[in-house]
Amino acid sequence: MKFARGLFAALVTAAIATAAVAQNQNEPGKFDFYVLALSWTPSYCEAEGDRRGGDEQCSRGRPYSFVVHGLWPHYERGFPRDCVKPAPWIASGLIRSMLDLMPARGLIIHEWRTHGTCSGLGPENYFDTVRRAYARVAIPERFHAIEKHTMVSPAEIEEAFLAANPDLKPDMIAVTCDSRRLREVRICMNTDLAFRSCGEIDRRACRIPRVVMPPVRGG
Repeated sequence: MKFARGLFAALVTAAIATAAVAQNQNEPGKFDFYVLALSWTPSYCEAEGDRRGGDEQCSRGRPYSFVVHGLWPHYERGFPRDCVKPAPWIASGLIRSMLDLMPARGLIIHEWRTHGTCSGLGPENYFDTVRRAYARVAIPERFHAIEKHTMVSPAEIEEAFLAANPDLKPDMIAVTCDSRRLREVRICMNTDLAFRSCGEIDRRACRIPRVVMPPVRGG
């Protein structure tokens, strides 16, 4: 009887905890950490961007390398999205001010609607946080101007970022890929933008031994 009562109490406690977590899903400002996603522009453009007519990010005259794909609020497992519908409007001047880091208007608007609204911040404060998060990360010198298709291992990319950022540890970063190309470097940060571990993100890292880095386009 005591065992049955104990089991019942444990089940009730688990149900309450599950309900509390569910209640916080997609609630603005209720998340555990950020993921800063740095996209290798040449891979994006080669894989899909060139097929989208007029994609500002993929113009032949704009030599983008790593750019900010997004700053994503995350739970320890999973992530919120589309937390405010309709999303608050973004001023045109604010969009223009972010084009050096996120070089397409559509990208900026999409990231705000999908992820930024989950931060609990207004548009100006959210994009200021994006800029400050990007400033926390030193991009390794070798990736500033790759001039030809280059084969590298995901481990090489990760090691280069670790060397350039002494506070960054292996369980705080993940390199992602498609079937053959480098796609992104994802770095986990606390809400104060200090680097932090993130097992779920690390488990999603690229598993193929070598990836292609298409060259940065001339400009």
